[in-house]
Amino acid sequence: MLLPLAHEKTELIEVVRITEPGKQWDAEDLLGEDVGIWEAADVHEVLALIAELPSGESYRCFVPGWGIRAHSSAGLLFQIAFCFRCHNARLWGPAVPTGQAGIYSFDADSLGSVDLLQRFRSCTPVVRRAWATAADRVRRSRD
Repeated sequence: MLLPLAHEKTELIEVVRITEPGKQWDAEDLLGEDVGIWEAADVHEVLALIAELPSGESYRCFVPGWGIRAHSSAGLLFQIAFCFRCHNARLWGPAVPTGQAGIYSFDADSLGSVDLLQRFRSCTPVVRRAWATAADRVRRSRD
């Protein structure tokens, strides 16, 4: 997937669980709950995954469930809303050239897409609670 040149300035990514998918077609901002923050190496890994997503067959629904907001030290660079059902992602934001903003198809069954979706899902509160519980058990077993 084509990322704006400004993606190289990204220092932080907010992970958004989209709560109003029907309004994402032309929304100014991702509408949903912030469920995670990715920094440092995670930022570079995720952007590399997104950049390498192969194009795929586009369907029509576009009801995205996940999104990202990419930030530099100066502020918001771009946003992407992902629909893993219709294999489309919407790219937009202040650092996205006018001709580059829009909808891009991707292969939602590719290994990179599956990895990206798993990373999104790992940010949900249920998974975070389960991870914290497991980490706590490990800590107690070491004591």
